[in-house]
Amino acid sequence: MAVDFTETRELKERVVEINRVAKVVKGGRRFSFTALVVVGDEVDRVGVGYGKAREVPLAITKAVEDAKKNMFTVPKHGSTITHEVLGRFDAARVLLRPASEGTGVIAGGGVRAVLELGGVRNVLAKSLGTTNPINMAKATVVALRSLRRPEDVAKIRGKQISEVLPLSAIAVAAPVEEAAAPVVAEAPVEEAPVVEAPVEEAPVEEVAEAVVEEAPAEEPAAEEAPAAEAAPAEPVAKAKPKRRGVRRKKTEE
Repeated sequence: MAVDFTETRELKERVVEINRVAKVVKGGRRFSFTALVVVGDEVDRVGVGYGKAREVPLAITKAVEDAKKNMFTVPKHGSTITHEVLGRFDAARVLLRPASEGTGVIAGGGVRAVLELGGVRNVLAKSLGTTNPINMAKATVVALRSLRRPEDVAKIRGKQISEVLPLSAIAVAAPVEEAAAPVVAEAPVEEAPVVEAPVEEAPVEEVAEAVVEEAPAEEPAAEEAPAAEAAPAEPVAKAKPKRRGVRRKKTEE
């Protein structure tokens, strides 16, 4: 059923390049045209074809037939590719990176045509080699063919899908699963009514007697300790007056 469904999808064609070539023969040059065409359903299948003829319409028809023979399925994660990949074909190198939602197809030329008809809506592409459109388109095909899905890798290694995914993907998937889980409403807890025991009031006379009995007796004032007798003061020695020298008059001889 899946094959029938894919075959019933409408295929779209996009001409990437038409080039005039010449063949030198004995009587002169023979000119012909080449066409590079990308065919895809804009969902997950795409193919690249190349045709040559003496007329342009015939060259395009040949290229479309060649592209339909080379169609393949593109592994995707949502609207982007599953992981980063580098495709090589001759001197062309094309780097493809996954992108977040709303980024768009950041590519040009034949790379953009292959990605858009392959159903990729968000991707980052960079050409690291030659700018030949034929080699760039084929390098993009090599990159898309080398993509793998997590379930395929897990099956080959004999592990679960969560074990082969990167930590960032697991961290993003965890809150999504928690949000998808049904929320169970907690039943309100009924509080038991608090029954207050009646307090018996004692008669006023008994309370007054209890207060009188509990009142502490006044303690007698502590007797003041006798003041310590002051020790007799030692007599202070009187300072002796300084003796002044008496000047003696020299007696006249």
